[in-house]
Amino acid sequence: MNGLRVLVADDDPNVREIIRLYFEKQQIQMIEAQDGLDALEKVEREQPDIIILDVMMPRMDGYEACREMIKKYDIPIIMLTAKGEEFDRVLGLELGADDYVTKPFSPRELTARIKAIFRRMQPRKPSGDEEPGKQSLDFGKLAIFPERREVIVNGEKVNFRPKEFDLLVHLAKSPGSVYTREQLLEHVWGYDFMGDIRTVDVHVKKVREKLGPLGGDYVQTVWGVGYKFEVER
Repeated sequence: MNGLRVLVADDDPNVREIIRLYFEKQQIQMIEAQDGLDALEKVEREQPDIIILDVMMPRMDGYEACREMIKKYDIPIIMLTAKGEEFDRVLGLELGADDYVTKPFSPRELTARIKAIFRRMQPRKPSGDEEPGKQSLDFGKLAIFPERREVIVNGEKVNFRPKEFDLLVHLAKSPGSVYTREQLLEHVWGYDFMGDIRTVDVHVKKVREKLGPLGGDYVQTVWGVGYKFEVER
């Protein structure tokens, strides 16, 4: 975790201080922002590894900041929200956030989410005779390059958000295998099920949208169970 740089945008200095003190113990470097506009400026200047955005902030709220950031950066985003309504939680995911944490939260939980994302971001070392960046999951009209974190659909490169990509790769590595939402939370998000399976549903929806006409064929719903990746026949 040494060297991990996390931008935290929250208009409450007490929240930022609590997070900062815990991050110091975990050897995580924290970049502070007091609102959405401040966060946008510091993302441009500092290029953090992960972004944490509070929803309710002056000048520019977390939703708008998230919307602007995903236009330019491929940096994982975690939303912080004091709101408990499902609509507010899902909205951040629909905008492109990778995860959310509901206030009040423990710094330990937030750090666990960050570490899980960071682990998934680390490139896997090739083994044997593998040539780095060349291995792919090839399904005809769909090719996935895990090392390069690239997806090619009908010959065109399609940009996926970090968690969208991780979810697609996990499903595609085991065609035909059925996963519950709880299993996908554990395997893809990297932590045990802690409450909202809609996180998985929203990301599946985004993956299907980016795969275009192939989305419904490759990423299938298994009613009453979860999801599976089905190889085109």
